[in-house]
Amino acid sequence: MKVLEVKNLVKNYGNIEAVKNVSFDILEDEIFALVGPNGAGKSTILKIVATILNPTSGEILIEGKDLIKEANKVREMISYLPEEAGAYRNLTGRSYLKFMAAMYIDDTQKQKEYTGFAEELTGLKDRLRDKVKTYSKGMTRKLLLARTVMSRPRLAILDEPTSGLDVLNAFEIRNIIKKMSQEGMAVLLSSHNMLEIEYLSHRVALIDKGIIKAAGTPQELKEKYQAQNLEEVFVKIAL
Repeated sequence: MKVLEVKNLVKNYGNIEAVKNVSFDILEDEIFALVGPNGAGKSTILKIVATILNPTSGEILIEGKDLIKEANKVREMISYLPEEAGAYRNLTGRSYLKFMAAMYIDDTQKQKEYTGFAEELTGLKDRLRDKVKTYSKGMTRKLLLARTVMSRPRLAILDEPTSGLDVLNAFEIRNIIKKMSQEGMAVLLSSHNMLEIEYLSHRVALIDKGIIKAAGTPQELKEKYQAQNLEEVFVKIAL
């Protein structure tokens, strides 16, 4: 089943074409990655799918619902984690998750379910009693990721989810993403870390200057371009 369908997506900023006729889809329980250099259009696409930016043209469907015409319904089915997201520093981790659960839904029982699920997902245990301002970057990112998926969205949109993290924290966050995918959540992911992309993604789209230059499974792309890894694939495509 297709959770996300992007068809002929175009985004212009004045005379600048940031995204040029991009099309792709994501299946249920699939992790789909957009890979490319800074300014390639990755974050713009993620923000459009997250309903933060409006497309210039094209069509986006979330389980058949039109992102523009049915934006409110779509927002109930998706969740977005920006690269530079932050949490309320003077709240405890637990209070922050409770606050965010109340933002998602009015049902108090569901709020408790969301919060309990997110608390377990963070792995922060007793540190959830402490204020967010005492957290390391890795701890904060785990909290934010748990907030993003606490409602078990049909599609999670993750922009550089492990950016700036050490090896251990990055590993733990990747495992959370994999776990959620295995439970049926579709993921649209952007990352500069090619090893991360190979580890996580079922399919990859290599994008440059707003155009998808190649797409497929990591193995298909490596075989097609006779490359040892995705980094080599991208270099061959970009040059």
